[in-house]
Amino acid sequence: MVIKRDYYLNKLIHNMNNNFVKVVTGIRRSGKSYLLNKLFRDYLLSSGVSDDHIIRISLDTASNEELLDRKKLYQFVMDKIKDKEIYYLILDEIQNVEGFENLLLDFLYNEQIDVYVTGSNSKFLSSDIITEFRGRSKNIHVLPLSYSEFSDFKGSNDERTLNEYMRYGGLPEVVLAPTSEDKEELLDSFFSLTYVRDIIDRYKIRRRDVLDEIIDIIASNIGSLTNPLKIYNTYTSKGDKNISLNTIELYLSYLENAYIVSRVKRYDIGSRKTISGPSKYYFSDLGLRNSRLSYEDNEPNHLMENAVYNEMIKRGYKVCIGVVPNWEKNTYKALEVDFLCTKGNKKYYIQVSQNIENSETREREFKPLYMVDDSYKKILILNEDILPYNDEKGVSVFSIKDFLFDESLLNY
Repeated sequence: MVIKRDYYLNKLIHNMNNNFVKVVTGIRRSGKSYLLNKLFRDYLLSSGVSDDHIIRISLDTASNEELLDRKKLYQFVMDKIKDKEIYYLILDEIQNVEGFENLLLDFLYNEQIDVYVTGSNSKFLSSDIITEFRGRSKNIHVLPLSYSEFSDFKGSNDERTLNEYMRYGGLPEVVLAPTSEDKEELLDSFFSLTYVRDIIDRYKIRRRDVLDEIIDIIASNIGSLTNPLKIYNTYTSKGDKNISLNTIELYLSYLENAYIVSRVKRYDIGSRKTISGPSKYYFSDLGLRNSRLSYEDNEPNHLMENAVYNEMIKRGYKVCIGVVPNWEKNTYKALEVDFLCTKGNKKYYIQVSQNIENSETREREFKPLYMVDDSYKKILILNEDILPYNDEKGVSVFSIKDFLFDESLLNY
């Protein structure tokens, strides 16, 4: 069963033979290896590249253990080159090779070799690779399946499909699991045996209980402003005082570096400046977030926000929280737009809400958008089965299902 990842495949194709190392990053289990070793390889073969000009090496298998030696790996690759044509080199989990940086530079300076790598485990999380090769690499960041990818695979775009996606997320192995019990077991296993274990091993963490508690606190508070101090106070209020604020800050950074969560800062639309202080955190996968709360959540609006955030990141936008200046009776009461999304000269203001059934809710959701004094598009996304429309002041109103499924709605 083929899961299409055309968005990322096209990025790989666009960056072929550009004299850069193509670094495929993303949370573990998001489909990086599948993208390169299946989808990209199939594309190369269909384009006329012969199989012996595609060198694929997985560096986390016992059968290739001797290739973890940098010199042996280099020689192994060079022995594969038999003519003057281009060879496509795919190295999976490159961080397992000690001194891989110099190895990749050797390949990079060979005009016959087009280099593609992944790396994302406890020894060398994939975000580090980008740091090592800044200016000499092209990062292709792979997220779990978006809703449009998920619904395409499922062959449906209805409420049942959306509900499954919002509950179990888009990690490919979870999507392929046949039953809800299998999906939940996989998500629980991924968190305890893969993601958390990677961080513990990499950073030599002694207090797993603290790390687990931080993850649970963030999972319970997506869509809410927080910061390390608030998390510290929440944690210590339960009685454990043997932890420092600095430790909380470090653990948060570890979760971000592993692509488990993303921190979203606030931006003052009036002064056009990033605001220091509390931010919001969102999970890279909804299923992972839900697994931390045993799939119990009385605030579905949080999941909607998380899904919209991930979707706009996947579409290549920079995303922050919009703060709108607002004075009422000589009192400053800033309003909030859930997301301010920018890419080049494009800008969108997005609000997310369950519904606007009563006048109070309607005013609360529309008012920040109305108060933004520029001509860029304003959008309200609802958890209702409605047809897209523009209200009398030009705000576009969409259902969450349609917004996630159809990228062209941004231009409605």
